[in-house]
Amino acid sequence: MPSSCQEIRQELIECMLKSNCVLVKRNTVAECFKQEHKDDVPDECQSIRKSYADCRRGMLDPRMRFRGN
Repeated sequence: MPSSCQEIRQELIECMLKSNCVLVKRNTVAECFKQEHKDDVPDECQSIRKSYADCRRGMLDPRMRFRGN
């Protein structure tokens, strides 16, 4: 995996592991990303997830490769 997205990915994993969706309701991180568990995930984790998606999209977009993430 590209190293520029690795830090955001690790931050997202740590945030999700601390959320009520994982700790209290005992769902996996993958299950917490589904639409029906959206209310159990804090806004902070959702914003980190969006940043991670933007980072990954930037790695594939040829225009972004010249400008950087």
